Amino acid sequence: MESVPYLEQYNYIMKLIEANCIKPIKASPKNGKKPALFSQYWSLESTNEYAEIEQELLYKLNAEIKIDYYQKHLNIYAKERLGVLLLSEFLSKHSELLKVKVSYNERCMQIWGYEKYLAKEAGKTLLKHCGLDLSFLNCYSTAEPFSYFSLHRDTPQKLLIIENKDTFFSMRKALLAGKQTLFGENISTLIYGAGKRILSSFQEFAISAEPYMLAEGNEFLYFGDLDYEGIGIYEKLAQLFTEQGKIVPYVAAYKLMLAKSTQVPRLPVTKEQQNKQLEGIFWHFFDQKTIDNMQSLLQKERYIPQEILNIKDF
Repeated sequence: MESVPYLEQYNYIMKLIEANCIKPIKASPKNGKKPALFSQYWSLESTNEYAEIEQELLYKLNAEIKIDYYQKHLNIYAKERLGVLLLSEFLSKHSELLKVKVSYNERCMQIWGYEKYLAKEAGKTLLKHCGLDLSFLNCYSTAEPFSYFSLHRDTPQKLLIIENKDTFFSMRKALLAGKQTLFGENISTLIYGAGKRILSSFQEFAISAEPYMLAEGNEFLYFGDLDYEGIGIYEKLAQLFTEQGKIVPYVAAYKLMLAKSTQVPRLPVTKEQQNKQLEGIFWHFFDQKTIDNMQSLLQKERYIPQEILNIKDF
């Protein structure tokens, strides 16, 4: 009795194979019956659908979109198809909008109707599959706006970037009280760096800064903790800022930090997991004796926080 149903099943499977609806996975074991069948099969029911999207890839997408990857991975194109079609439509109908640089979120709204499309990994992957770089979309990233205090907007002027909040407020208080100079420097604007956050803020400085800050002839100074991290922030910032000019360490303030450190019974221990690989840019602005004192301090795993200076010093 058993042989009849099995033969029906076998014949049915054979018909599915002939109709290209399924394909045996030849690495799978056979079922041990006669006639034998493989135990596992690929479903090919989407063959017709893939034929359609293959034609779509060849003839319907904007020429800027590279189709090589999708031709080899039709199943992935099927998943990403809507996003690709929206991008293709934008490039075909509104490519002139790419001439105006906008933020990533604004561009995502123009193309996909979802402002965080490229913030998600899937969005970046789709763009890569299309053979396009992020730069192709002509966007800028928007960091958190930096906080600053300005006595005036006359130019040229000196602007001081300060790593920590307490020092920013103390210097601001001194300037508001009528102090004309800070350690011999005529500072007109204070910018609060908020530690490493200043690096992301300054990546698009030309877009986020007040116009007077971009004036020719302005000078930028940097002042942070005297440790590997503080020095590292300065060096990365100096490399980011090459288009706008040069940022130099606030030499007088660092020297005063060193002088005051001799009055402290025990300096704090260097924080763990700091990157000790410095470029060496920082040292170029100091005399050899000061460099030796700073490097000796770091080698002893000690550091001087900015907060060693206070309103009385300013």
